[in-house]
Amino acid sequence: MEVLHQARAQLAELTGMTTETVSSFEQTEDGGWALEIEVLELARVPDTMSLLAGYQVDLDPEGRLTGYRRLRRYERGRSDAHRPGGR
Repeated sequence: MEVLHQARAQLAELTGMTTETVSSFEQTEDGGWALEIEVLELARVPDTMSLLAGYQVDLDPEGRLTGYRRLRRYERGRSDAHRPGGR
């Protein structure tokens, strides 16, 4: 659990955005971690129109962030089935 908290804090510090949830994580072959973290990119009113993004975050075995990239961007009120491309 500490690795998840550290990853969220490190991503928030680097991007200046609010992290919402960790939607997936797995240990990598080298003992590090690969996570997908949901981030609030743009707050709107109503909240269902806010823009969120899923970021892939890579950590080394000690839990230090080694890289990140945005995987997708979407409105909070939209389900995965309605995203363009059907992913």
